[in-house]
Amino acid sequence: MKFSLAALVVVLALAHGSQAAQSPEVEKLAQYFQDLSAQLTSTTQELVQKMQSETFVEDGKAQLQQIQAQLAPLADNMQAQLKPLAENMQAQLKPLVDNFQAQMEDLFRKLMDQTKSLGQ
Repeated sequence: MKFSLAALVVVLALAHGSQAAQSPEVEKLAQYFQDLSAQLTSTTQELVQKMQSETFVEDGKAQLQQIQAQLAPLADNMQAQLKPLAENMQAQLKPLVDNFQAQMEDLFRKLMDQTKSLGQ
């Protein structure tokens, strides 16, 4: 693509230098080729930027996958260590929660009895 742009510039330079008095059509044609060259250059730059951004995203994904692979054993290890701790805490809290629930049920039952006695 760079070669074709360079060839186009050379052709335009030769055409421009070889004719001392250019006609309006030739000037329009030269301007058309210059505009086309500018458009090709800008499109090429946009494509390069898009390709670089896609490469950047792919590199980021690859790095995230590597980090995930490194952290997976650590997460498994932490889970293995925390599971017995959680089970122990649950075993210790269960009697307290059961006792609290029984007290709340008893309180609620007393409250209902008092409400019934007030209503009669």
